[in-house]
Amino acid sequence: MSIEQLAETAQAMVAAGKGIIAIDESTTTIAKRFQGVGIENTEENRRAYRELLLTTPKLSDYISGAILFDETLRQSTKDGVPFAKYMADHGIIPGIKVDKGTHALAGCPGEVVTEGLDGLRDRLKEYYKLGARFAKWRAVITIGEDIPSGTCIEANAHALARYAALCQECGLVPMVEPEVLMDGDHNIEVCYEVTEAVLRSLFGALYEQNVLLEGTILKASMVIAGKDCEEQADVDEVAESTVMCLKSTVPAILPGVVFLSGGQTDEQSTAHLNAMNQLGSLPWPLSFSYGRAMQQAALKLWSQDLKGNFAKAQAVVYERAKENGLAALGKWEG
Repeated sequence: MSIEQLAETAQAMVAAGKGIIAIDESTTTIAKRFQGVGIENTEENRRAYRELLLTTPKLSDYISGAILFDETLRQSTKDGVPFAKYMADHGIIPGIKVDKGTHALAGCPGEVVTEGLDGLRDRLKEYYKLGARFAKWRAVITIGEDIPSGTCIEANAHALARYAALCQECGLVPMVEPEVLMDGDHNIEVCYEVTEAVLRSLFGALYEQNVLLEGTILKASMVIAGKDCEEQADVDEVAESTVMCLKSTVPAILPGVVFLSGGQTDEQSTAHLNAMNQLGSLPWPLSFSYGRAMQQAALKLWSQDLKGNFAKAQAVVYERAKENGLAALGKWEG
């Protein structure tokens, strides 16, 4: 894929009023989600659930792409159409999660690094043949006593940059996700400082690895206080802090930024995105790449009657997509 094609795909991923749905939960993670609503974790139930999400009527009105898990990229609709082909035919770009999860970072107690670089080139080539056109790699940064360390930040930034370079070599747009966790009692000022340091390290590493920023998407966490902090910032402060942090660290040439919900409620994640897009002209589109914040209400409804509530659950998915699509334009009214 040429530089122009990578840039074209990246721009399509952040088209005005559209975002990305993250349905890339591992088999272990989806088991927890299913258990929480009483659904048996079988391959057929996982396939049916992903079909519910991906075949939602008119989903492409507000969804530009979807991040899939390895299993899902290899599955098909009940009518036998591979999910990647169905998505492409309906205006949704197929994406794939490619990291192998987090592991303890040696010498850095309480910190982790994401692994999965070994054999990644061959896996990316296969994913491209299966229809994927972008990929995702998630790094995890924890705020706590004397952490994150510079070692942890740099190790994860380096891995993200190496992954991104391999993606572009294989024709996929890399989505780089350095998530600063909401876990903890830190305030919004501490989150700002850590997020700024993480993003500076990330873009430095991307530059060192010759990654083309015009063919890259940032999946960012919002600047927000820890879940256990007594003083929670209001919607406007979160929006203003997040945008200020991005402006100080993210090059303007980047096609766009999509946010993860990261433990926020459905309404919080939508309200924060909407407030950011009401702050005036920005160097890049700000949109969403939500998982639970897009799915949870629909999953609960579907679990009550897997056949009878299929269409009703799809209507909920569409409504959540619409609300976040409007928020990506700063036009959500609550």
